[in-house]
Amino acid sequence: MSPENYQHEWQKKQTIAESASPLIGQIYRQKGVEVVLFGKTLVNAATIDILKVHRIARRYTGEELSPEKTLPLIQSLLALPLSPCRVDVGQLAHQYWQQHTDTDGVVDFLQTALADAIKSEDEVKPRDVVLYGFGRIGRLLTRLLIEKSGPGYPLKLRAIVVRGGRDGDLEKRASLLRRDSVHGQFNGSIEIDTERKALIANGNYIQLIYANSPKEVDYTDYGIQDALIVDNTGVWRDTEGLGQHLDCPGAGKVLLTAPGKGDIKNIVFGVNESMIGADDRIISAASCTTNAITPVLKALNDKYGVESGHIETVHSYTNDQNLIDNFHKGDRRGRSAAMNMVLTSTGAASAVAKALPELAGKLTGNAIRVPTPNVSMAVANLNLGTGTDKDSLNNYLREMALNSELAAQIDFTESTEVVSSDIVGSRYPGVVDAQSTIAQDNRCVLYIWYDNEFGYSCQVVHCMEQMMGVRYPTLPGA
Repeated sequence: MSPENYQHEWQKKQTIAESASPLIGQIYRQKGVEVVLFGKTLVNAATIDILKVHRIARRYTGEELSPEKTLPLIQSLLALPLSPCRVDVGQLAHQYWQQHTDTDGVVDFLQTALADAIKSEDEVKPRDVVLYGFGRIGRLLTRLLIEKSGPGYPLKLRAIVVRGGRDGDLEKRASLLRRDSVHGQFNGSIEIDTERKALIANGNYIQLIYANSPKEVDYTDYGIQDALIVDNTGVWRDTEGLGQHLDCPGAGKVLLTAPGKGDIKNIVFGVNESMIGADDRIISAASCTTNAITPVLKALNDKYGVESGHIETVHSYTNDQNLIDNFHKGDRRGRSAAMNMVLTSTGAASAVAKALPELAGKLTGNAIRVPTPNVSMAVANLNLGTGTDKDSLNNYLREMALNSELAAQIDFTESTEVVSSDIVGSRYPGVVDAQSTIAQDNRCVLYIWYDNEFGYSCQVVHCMEQMMGVRYPTLPGA
């Protein structure tokens, strides 16, 4: 291509992406169908982001996918009578253009490929969700649920329970949702209903309920019924404590955003979500670190066998630590988080066994808290049952990240320049850093990045959907 044609080609692609964006929005709002491209959502994506996602197709097919090739499929999706689902137009476009040279067969192709999603007469029943707590995870869950909101998405954020209620509290809560030092500005509009103590975010009416304990709340007073209560406070982690939520009128189930104790099922979505039964009323979404490492460990164990290992977590500081030196009941955690690397313990390695029982007793773990506000890394030093080398191991993990049932849980980067801030906003629980992989004979060391806030929150939403029976399929399947 001549130098003068690069700008022309870019503007052509940009025009096509601009025309696709409102169609993607209509498909989602009218049908509840989320359009993705090789696993990356296109809903609410900016024009430039749509173009960037198309370039990522090179990782999957070996060549860039032009928006010109996906647009006819997106246009045809709008006319099809589809039930709520996720449709991967990247995979579909790749399949279609391998078999066709024009757009004449697009509709017939889609009707066949998406036959399992042809609409039935059943209506989507909304399911109420309440967030108990409004900290880092609570606010990110709010953002995600608002982003997904629409006629076809059944999880409705109805209320948020917080302590307080003093003058100005509502405005402060709105401000914390609107502005985030790590994740940036809220994508939309937030209004405050002072009289009714509510937030209206992108048209979603969210009631603020002020209470100091679950026993003070009657959700039916707000028209909330059979709700999923997502406890993101971490105050209660056992059945007795979390069971307080179930005593509240209007509550139906409880999801904990921390490791559960006792007989509570700890779920790492993508690995053991099938354990969630229709009768389960209290479930844990485990921890951010457990979610980051378990899918990768499952992939390794399936192919090579994991005999033993140690997981060292380099973790961003959290609100549990002190900003400056002060008393703390935990060893070392009282020292300034902003000034020190703080060696501490983690239960993530042993917690893996709750999601992956075959690794019980095989892993140890420690953690180092470091002076960064978000994004962490797990260093997995493992002894395998079968020998391998760096290239073979990376090729296998790349395939797992692109074409497997764990593709939504494992991301993979080969960049020589990636640093922690590049992972902020990743929707994957873990990202394998291929350049750092070490493998010799039966020993390997893997470096796994993870956004311990946003990536984990995405996993929590998946668990919420599974618990409420509204997890929609992605077509075509893996």
